[in-house]
Amino acid sequence: ADQLLYRQGYEHTSFADIAGAVQISRGNFYYHFKSKNDMLAAVIAGRVASAQAMLARWDSEESDPAQRIRCFIRILSDNRAEIKRYGCPLGTLSDELAKLGHASQAEVNGQFTLYRTWLRRQFTLLGCKAEADALAMQLLARRQGIATLANAFHDEKFLKHEVKQMCEWLSSCAASAAQDKGRKN
Repeated sequence: ADQLLYRQGYEHTSFADIAGAVQISRGNFYYHFKSKNDMLAAVIAGRVASAQAMLARWDSEESDPAQRIRCFIRILSDNRAEIKRYGCPLGTLSDELAKLGHASQAEVNGQFTLYRTWLRRQFTLLGCKAEADALAMQLLARRQGIATLANAFHDEKFLKHEVKQMCEWLSSCAASAAQDKGRKN
């Protein structure tokens, strides 16, 4: 269901599409999900759980906050073929639900909040406490814009270039934070 929603959109994905993709009868599908909104809620919950697990993994595997932020940036590179073809899974679903005035848009936007909160904490740990939230929002906005334009122009070269630029920007943020810390000591 998650992949079909990503590739076809919420409005253009039917129970029959999902049942066919997972090779179960529609009756079995209805046993698990009473409505399309129930199915959407399960997809959103799955996405949030996956995002939380990914962020927790980075927190445990990487000791450097700048490296953790780089992991977040590199999601674009890691998923470039899908992004080039379908856009950002979170952004496209958020946009579609907003256009529909769908009640689940708030839950989808909760994943943006999850990323914002996590990034704010990483920028704080990096030494950018005063501007941590602004930096988190700047990175989120830039990443979403890159995904949108890479999809619109089907331009992998643009995406790779922008990922490199974001990593360089992050390095300059880390260097500035280190200089500020050095001046205070």
